Amino acid sequence: MVKSKIRKITMAVLAPAMALGATVGLASAPASAAVFNSCDRWASTSLDGYKLYNNIWGSGAGSQCLWANSGTSWGVWADHPNTGGIKSYANSTKAINKTIDSLGWLTSNYNVSVPSSGAYNTSYDIWDTDHQYEIMLWVNYNGAVGPIGGYEGNVTLGGHNWNVYKGTNGSNQVFSFLRTSDSNSGTVDIKPVLQWIAYTKGWMPGNETIGDVQFGYEITSSSGGLNFNTNNLTVTGG
Repeated sequence: MVKSKIRKITMAVLAPAMALGATVGLASAPASAAVFNSCDRWASTSLDGYKLYNNIWGSGAGSQCLWANSGTSWGVWADHPNTGGIKSYANSTKAINKTIDSLGWLTSNYNVSVPSSGAYNTSYDIWDTDHQYEIMLWVNYNGAVGPIGGYEGNVTLGGHNWNVYKGTNGSNQVFSFLRTSDSNSGTVDIKPVLQWIAYTKGWMPGNETIGDVQFGYEITSSSGGLNFNTNNLTVTGG
């Protein structure tokens, strides 16, 4: 099956990947009465205006199961080996399909519970419709992970303070905003981030159409099995 287009390599990791062969489907979703659960590599479902993806796209992956109580309450259990290379990006996707110029607002609220071990980031992944530009907003991260590209400076935007990195993964430009302290809940005003990229820095056009806003867990390792819970996630724009 073709890898989901919504996830390209956008993060440099500190250890080389080892091809161990994926073993998917060995674990079960949490005992709560989820309306959806699957351990399939490419599992997806649409709920309440959001599309959820298990999205185990990287080489050397282990087991990962996606469960959802609703489009805004979901999570994954993941057991990926302690090797380098991104294994998965389980996420919730909200379609926007408006140009930066025409956006009246674009905001998101998040509340997550994440492990203290493993290597991962909890991030927004924002794409234009042509997949030329990718904007990542890391709200927390742990272990041997890091962004693509070089450091461009520090900025306060959308209610948060970020360290900014700019680079390319060979397919598209990647702009990564890493929150300077970890956060498990909050509100992000995304529109000022897009305007800063387009108008202050000139890194992409102001008439670029923003397609999808994704939020999820980019997991490199979670040996022994770890839970990543999205207690609440909403994205609104207009």
